[in-house]
Amino acid sequence: MFMNIAIGAIGIGIVLMVGYLVIAQVAGSLTESLDATEDNETITSVENTQGVVFAGFSLVAVGIIVLAAFGLIQIFK
Repeated sequence: MFMNIAIGAIGIGIVLMVGYLVIAQVAGSLTESLDATEDNETITSVENTQGVVFAGFSLVAVGIIVLAAFGLIQIFK
């Protein structure tokens, strides 16, 4: 059971990492090609998307910590 959850968490982490890399590349190319006054809504949307990806990273981290704690409790029980 723990292995399946750990593999799922690793898969979600990989998806979040790829999403972060894509969003970072888009943000970099947008800031180079657009002026801040030209399309402010697009830059704001990309920044909000980066915030969502960071929140996903934190949820995965908390999930892994809880999983490890539950595993340790079961081992020493």
